[in-house]
Amino acid sequence: MRQAIFLLLVLLAGCQAALPTLPEWQSPQGRDASNLGLIEDLRSGEILTPAELVERLSAANQVLVGEQHDNPDHHALELWLLRAMASQREQGSVLLEMLTSSQQSAVDHAQKALRAGQPVADLTQQLDWQEGWDWSMYGPIVRYALAQPASVLSANLDRTDMMQIYRKQPALNGPASTSKAVREPLLEQIRESHCGLLPDSQMPAMLAVQQQRDRRMAERLQQAKKPAVLLAGAFHVRRDVGVPVHLRDLGNTVTNAVLILSEVGKPVSAEQADYVWYTAAVEDKDYCAEMRKR
Repeated sequence: MRQAIFLLLVLLAGCQAALPTLPEWQSPQGRDASNLGLIEDLRSGEILTPAELVERLSAANQVLVGEQHDNPDHHALELWLLRAMASQREQGSVLLEMLTSSQQSAVDHAQKALRAGQPVADLTQQLDWQEGWDWSMYGPIVRYALAQPASVLSANLDRTDMMQIYRKQPALNGPASTSKAVREPLLEQIRESHCGLLPDSQMPAMLAVQQQRDRRMAERLQQAKKPAVLLAGAFHVRRDVGVPVHLRDLGNTVTNAVLILSEVGKPVSAEQADYVWYTAAVEDKDYCAEMRKR
């Protein structure tokens, strides 16, 4: 009898849900890079298989995944990760930077309909999806998440909130998020992302908006049913300057893990994340030239 029970347990252990098939690379550059597809545990330097990464992420109550918004491979991997982690554990919440609080009611309504098997003709219209987020990339993630038991939650500020913050910067509380070690790299990133075209007089307002967005994501992640996954831009999830800094200021005691999806040629450090997954790269675009024309 004991031998039969032991054999049953062995069989059950071997019958864990198989992980979904990894997507093919879509981006054109970096296909011949030696570290394409490499997954690294940045703390130990260990190289992981996708299955090992999923196992480690699934042990954390809060998982923060950082993307490059215009890279289709990042969105394909995010969808793969959601499916893979769902095969290992029951997910509580999925939070998206791409959704704001004013959209939450529409998100709840759409999720209720899809769970009930009711058709939703035009999700972009029903969710008031913002044009700045390419639906061809985000649509598969949103459709999948809405059909699952886990709640889909907005993580970002509304535009009206951001404009109010821009006009009158509120005080930010917390020793970690207000430190020079956090604020200076953020200011540099804001300068770089705006191609050095912003006048110095606008920098405090831009920094306030960035940090208040990170604070909102941290608050929403802390309040969300666990285990929770946040999908956001890579700078937002960075351990040294982003949401994890605000979680510390909020007294967060829940275990979290940070994974950054990064194009080959763009290294990630142990100070920035726990894990990195190197992907193919999109074609270089001179965004600064376009901004200077405007």
